[in-house]
Amino acid sequence: MANPIRYYNEMKQLSKDAVNWVEIGENAAGQRIDNFLLTLLKGVPKSHIYRILRSGEVRVNSKRVEASDRLVIGDRLRVPPVRTADPALAPPAPWVQPAEFPILFEDDALLAIDKPAGVAVHGGSGVSFGVIEQLRQARPGQSFLELVHRLDRDTSGVLLLAKKRAALVAMHALMRDGHTDKRYLALVRGRWPHLRREVRVSLHKYVTAGGERRVRADADGQDAITIFTRKQVWPEATLLEARLKTGRTHQIRVHLAHAEYPIAGDDKYGDFEWNKVLARQGLKRMFLHAARLGFTHPGTGAALQLEARLPPELAAHVARLDQGQAAA
Repeated sequence: MANPIRYYNEMKQLSKDAVNWVEIGENAAGQRIDNFLLTLLKGVPKSHIYRILRSGEVRVNSKRVEASDRLVIGDRLRVPPVRTADPALAPPAPWVQPAEFPILFEDDALLAIDKPAGVAVHGGSGVSFGVIEQLRQARPGQSFLELVHRLDRDTSGVLLLAKKRAALVAMHALMRDGHTDKRYLALVRGRWPHLRREVRVSLHKYVTAGGERRVRADADGQDAITIFTRKQVWPEATLLEARLKTGRTHQIRVHLAHAEYPIAGDDKYGDFEWNKVLARQGLKRMFLHAARLGFTHPGTGAALQLEARLPPELAAHVARLDQGQAAA
């Protein structure tokens, strides 16, 4: 077998002048062939990849394949010689500082960390790199590491990652089918009057004139459901638990702003004057924390309840509210 390589470990050994043979491991199993090639052949135009698929130059186990066919562990993928972009001509990659984060759970399939506020989960939208890039840099021997879900940059708490593609696919299915239990803690302005309230408000994503991604309540948007439970009340604020039934962008933030109970410190949908008061009191971030994620482990069948404690800066603000109420 000419020039055999193993995906994810030796992709850069692809020959530009000879046929390559790729042995498919578990981290590529289940992927569509076109998506696999788009990742494997960085710098090759998408149109060229689909052309070599249509022409039959790409083969699996010596057979012609369709772009939508999926790979299986042990498959031998024939990749014809193709010219990729010259790395010397590509813009320099941003320097990524390796970092580890507090681990809530880890096994051979999944990794759960306690993400701090102020750190993006991935690069993009003006951010050079995020949690996923830092973890990959810190774990060079980890052949596969992908985000299972996302948290806003200013939201802290439980963040789940997959260390195997099969685990990623299975967790996405659990989330899509509503078989995960995601709970957040949010401090809002005002006295929330309900012990428990289900909010069903459709949401629409849009981009501002300045290029910022935003969301608004809109009857023509995507269905969005959040269940809010009152945890603690003070004269001017309420601590709520938010349980997500759907996972829309900025869902909790927009649902609460739409209900006229904005989240403390929210710089997009919040009460900006109140935020200034809170900052002077010491709360200089959004009070939204992913406190718990419950699900059945897709590999072992074990029931997991992953929990992240309220960070010190949020716990300190709750203590200030308690002291203020006691003094009153």
